[in-house]
Amino acid sequence: MTFLYHGAMDLPARVVLATDHAGFALKEAMKVFLIGKGVDVIDVGTFSEKPVDYPPVIRKGCAAVLEQKCPGIVFGGSGNGEAMVANKMPGIRCALVYSKETAELARQHNNANVMSLGGRFTDPNAAKQFVEVFLTTDFEGGRHKKRVEDIELK
Repeated sequence: MTFLYHGAMDLPARVVLATDHAGFALKEAMKVFLIGKGVDVIDVGTFSEKPVDYPPVIRKGCAAVLEQKCPGIVFGGSGNGEAMVANKMPGIRCALVYSKETAELARQHNNANVMSLGGRFTDPNAAKQFVEVFLTTDFEGGRHKKRVEDIELK
């Protein structure tokens, strides 16, 4: 998936956000950050810290990523469960991101279209850096193209 960029700092025009209760605070911080950069944010929830099961919310977010043809960010306590749910959806390649390097490689080598962040383990200032790297890094293609194509179950 090639992201549709809108100009400023080469951020995509639109980004989908989805979270459970444990990732709510980090989602809200990234939402403010992205809107401040001029990005159109589609927030599919959740909208509070009230406990909620994450699979339906993450599936809704990934469906929006595919429908809107834009990147997504999912959030949870650790981000692991959210990444697992996301990766069950055909067309989604979700990477658990915990550093600028993992954000960059997820895009360069894996053409990830969704990143997962753990709200209990990711500092909001660090998350801003991870998000910016993920959203502004292009897929390298080349030797990685065949590998990425082989990810989808046939």
